[in-house]
Amino acid sequence: MKTKILMVCLGNICRSPLAEGILKSKLDPNYFFVDSAGTGDWHVNQAPDPRSITIAKKHGLDISEQRGRQFRTSDFKDFDHIFVMDNSNLKDLLLLTKNKEEREKVKLILNALFENENVDVPDPYYGNEDDFNHIFKLLDEACTVLSEKLSN
Repeated sequence: MKTKILMVCLGNICRSPLAEGILKSKLDPNYFFVDSAGTGDWHVNQAPDPRSITIAKKHGLDISEQRGRQFRTSDFKDFDHIFVMDNSNLKDLLLLTKNKEEREKVKLILNALFENENVDVPDPYYGNEDDFNHIFKLLDEACTVLSEKLSN
């Protein structure tokens, strides 16, 4: 049985698609399934932001086939790990949880790098190419740590 991991941000077009693509590239697909979702429904069925697609391509990843979807409460049952991009996403998901088991699945992704510091992955949506480069670097570092932990 595969370990299932969900990456969550606000709209599922910038940060979580990148996190999905990066983590997928670091894990064996025979043992892991990685997906992403947004807390909001603005971008359901849309491709990731062109700037996320571009920065992923610069690093040899193709996320252009991903499509946005909204987080659903059944994801708590369907996924083993849920990594959120910021404290707002964390709060939104924790409000939807029904028990301790669901709450324990939800973690801030950057706590993999900055343990218990609750650092946000900045939302680059209103930013520029430098902002997308910055979040790619952060997510790549976090996903390297997560992939090592998950693979052991």
